[in-house]
Amino acid sequence: MKVSDRLPIHPEPYWRDTIELPEFDALENDESADVVIVGGGITGITAAYLLSKEGKEVVLLEANNLLNGTTGHTTAKITAQHGLIYDEFIQHLGKTKARLYYESQSEALEFIKQTINEKQLKSDLQTEHAILYATTKEYAVKLEKEYEAYKALHIDGELVDDIPFPIDVHNALSMKNQAQFHPLHYLKHLIQEVLDNGGRIYEKTTAVNVENSDATVVTRNDKRVTCNNVLVCSHFPFYEGMGFYSTRMHADRSYAIAAKTNTTYPGGMYLSVDQPSRSLRSATMNGEEIVIVGGESHKTGQGKDTLEHYKALQDYTEDLFENPDILYRWSAQDLITLDKLPYIGEITSTQPNVLIATGFRKWGMTNGTAAALLMRDIVMGNDNPYKRLYTPSRFYADPSLKNFLMENADVASHLIKGKLETPSTSIKNISHDEAALFKTNGQRKGAYKDNEGNVFVVDTTCTHMGCEVEWNHGDRTWDCPCHGSRFSYKGEVIEGPAEKPLQQHDHTILENITSENSGY
Repeated sequence: MKVSDRLPIHPEPYWRDTIELPEFDALENDESADVVIVGGGITGITAAYLLSKEGKEVVLLEANNLLNGTTGHTTAKITAQHGLIYDEFIQHLGKTKARLYYESQSEALEFIKQTINEKQLKSDLQTEHAILYATTKEYAVKLEKEYEAYKALHIDGELVDDIPFPIDVHNALSMKNQAQFHPLHYLKHLIQEVLDNGGRIYEKTTAVNVENSDATVVTRNDKRVTCNNVLVCSHFPFYEGMGFYSTRMHADRSYAIAAKTNTTYPGGMYLSVDQPSRSLRSATMNGEEIVIVGGESHKTGQGKDTLEHYKALQDYTEDLFENPDILYRWSAQDLITLDKLPYIGEITSTQPNVLIATGFRKWGMTNGTAAALLMRDIVMGNDNPYKRLYTPSRFYADPSLKNFLMENADVASHLIKGKLETPSTSIKNISHDEAALFKTNGQRKGAYKDNEGNVFVVDTTCTHMGCEVEWNHGDRTWDCPCHGSRFSYKGEVIEGPAEKPLQQHDHTILENITSENSGY
């Protein structure tokens, strides 16, 4: 029988719980700089570090706290092995572009390694092989094709038939000499370097627009930072210009748990290629080894009760390791572009001084670093071999056209479904730490009761484009199935593209709800 559900009550990423990060004030006055960077994850911080080293006056704005977004919720593999991707890239983009992608990711890996080694940073950096594995014959064949792509692209890899876990594996493909680390230890040092180089950092400062007359970033409290270049590194771009990025990406959630076990970890970083996905790596906490298990990918706001994804990872961990003690759980959100390449470069051809970096497809450690290196070169006027590869203005009919139609048909279906459906949950006798949907005067609302019995009621219409959000039980958030916006149970924006919070209502609204007008 499985160990009883001992998952932590509240999601908590291991990385953020094991480091103390500096805190910064909000922007209270208008300012000017050479470069304004919006977004305090690995891309924004690395770009600020690189450009401040070049002598640029840099201002970095973060809507919440530094490293509290996707970077703080990663599994922190530093690798150019990004799932079954190289055979696909060869088929759709050609060998030259597929090789360029590999080179850009490998250079990002080497940049991180070199920075850590040169500065002797505390980072828990370990060189490990990255290994894909297949548990079905169908995906074993796909791994064989991926291995052929490795050989065609001169990637150092090896096809084997087993991995050191009690898993029935049909094929496994390794990429040699990749790495893993504690990303926040590494980035904490880069933050200090930015400050030492004269950079200015502001937290709790939400950027909402770029004025077209010049490169001026406008914040929610109507402060302005005027500059020569704007770098949009805010995961989902806070400013899209005329790039229509909402229609060119979709948001995907995945989950992770960290556990202490009585089983010695055999080394390596592992990722299954069949579904549901499973990821494995080790880490060190207080001198002891722990295991980080990830996976369970799905589109944001869609699918089953999100708590079930954590439970599935717990069951998987209990199958592989002796007496696992689940210490942490967390989830991450990632953006996936039409052709699976990130968008990095000029946001549109008419705004060459506004650069964007987004769509890292779950591989932000290398993609975010590669983006920062490329944006530095664009700002400094340097040549960069990857500029055309990642330009946001690209459009490959195969596969982009098909995926564009599919993604936007999916958005339309969820928009219509959310408006027509009758809530299937009841507001009567909501238990602590549960949520329910109801209707009043034809309007869809959501209510959440916390562990102290406080009730929070919000309008469930997403403030981005009007889709109806769904309750995320595992993370206690309201998630939009259309473009991936996420809101706290109080309605506050956690992730864009939404900029405004959900409308809040006093809990007394529930007193006027009857079974007749709530759909029951």
